[in-house]
Amino acid sequence: MPVNQEQDKYILIHPKGPTVTILLYGATITSWKVPDNSGTLQDRLFVSSKAKLDGTQPVRGGIPVVFPCFGAPVHPDHQKLPQHGFARKETWSYDSTVMDNEAGVSVRFVLNPNETIQAVFPKAFRLFYVVTLAEHQLSTDIHVENTSQNDLLTFQALLHTYIRAPADQVIVAPLQGLKFHDKTDPTPEGRATLQEESRSAVDVRKFTDSVYIDGPGKYDVSWPGGGMEVKAVNLKDVVVWNPQEEGVKIGDMESDGWKRYVCVEPGHVGGFISLEPGKTWIGQQVLTVKSG
Repeated sequence: MPVNQEQDKYILIHPKGPTVTILLYGATITSWKVPDNSGTLQDRLFVSSKAKLDGTQPVRGGIPVVFPCFGAPVHPDHQKLPQHGFARKETWSYDSTVMDNEAGVSVRFVLNPNETIQAVFPKAFRLFYVVTLAEHQLSTDIHVENTSQNDLLTFQALLHTYIRAPADQVIVAPLQGLKFHDKTDPTPEGRATLQEESRSAVDVRKFTDSVYIDGPGKYDVSWPGGGMEVKAVNLKDVVVWNPQEEGVKIGDMESDGWKRYVCVEPGHVGGFISLEPGKTWIGQQVLTVKSG
């Protein structure tokens, strides 16, 4: 069977070899292996060797799900929430196998409000997360349902994707001409000020934490001998992050871990989504291995 359950995780296996591993904790993808040109399986995502995979804290790496707030909470509905919300810190449930054939395999997970969530976010909602593995592609779709009869559901959403790549050589494009917030600016005023990206290709050779607003929805992540296309649907913004030497301050990251990844994170984080009662919002990320 191409869908294997192992205690607290699910492993999807494509008929041609690729695999993906999803923890029930956070519905966090912790591995996506695709064969390289020699046929050897290579993990295309980065997970810190010091990451906790036992459900005690969010996973440092892979693809954590950020909902309903990005960063520190600023909306009145989110004041009791931790940074990046609760979706990556809750245990999801397996819902169903959506697809299982020669083209690929797809499964769906669900998160409903529990007592812990309701204590900090007393809203009516349901989340579904659909993970689809194809031969050279991984799709992750987050579905947000407003199950209320009369209240708006206000939220942000983002997929915090850690792409395994050499940080000193990777470039991301096209971002030129986009407005962005530089979250590395030392002043609140500087972080709040929109700047314009002048570079034709963005690197992360210095501490980078840039929130690009209203991006094109398709991003080329390239490095010598490899690369990945990141496509976003209904996720209008994109974050590019690498802490460089600042990464030594991250407790669950090895001291040189920052050298081996770039985060390219599609999301809706410039402003908020206001979802009407009974409606569903869907945001999708599609990762495609280019070569190597």
